[in-house]
Amino acid sequence: MIKTTLTLFFMLFILLLPLNVRADNVASTAKGEFGFLTGYGSSFVGFGETRHTIQTWDVILRAGFYLSDEVGIGSWYQGRHELLLELPYQMAVNRGGRSVVGGYALGHWRFTSLDKLVPYVLAGGGPLFVDLGLPTMGSKLCFSYQGGTGLQYFIDKKTVLDVEYRYHHISNAGTAEPNEPINSNKLLFGLSYYY
Repeated sequence: MIKTTLTLFFMLFILLLPLNVRADNVASTAKGEFGFLTGYGSSFVGFGETRHTIQTWDVILRAGFYLSDEVGIGSWYQGRHELLLELPYQMAVNRGGRSVVGGYALGHWRFTSLDKLVPYVLAGGGPLFVDLGLPTMGSKLCFSYQGGTGLQYFIDKKTVLDVEYRYHHISNAGTAEPNEPINSNKLLFGLSYYY
């Protein structure tokens, strides 16, 4: 399923980029956005040193701030830089409702050449408070890094539906022993509003 999802996102990404249709969508001119994402995450045992299966229901509040005007107008990479600040909450549904909470700062590149669709890539991370009850983590103060891709679809002039895939890593960054990482895939859906 993970490989299929990644393959579909990659194919969609490649197929959409050559469609250099000049859009008048708000992603080209907005100052920023506010959004809400929710979805499912699951660790994959055996990737890195991950030994435990953790399944999460994720909720993320997001605020985005554009850092540039459009770059590369007329090229395949036409888009804008954006800084996303997020407040994530993850409830481990297979660990008695234990949870993870923290904050992320993510760099975003939004491709802006299409009319109704806005593909994007992201990367970043931040600190987390992790209470999963795993004695192999060594510390509740952990850190995350992540990367992913997504697609927004305009349902009106300023509102979009989001679908997003993320690779997500949590560990205590070697500040305590033991230090079992949690490497996960996440599939998220949401709603965002441009201003």
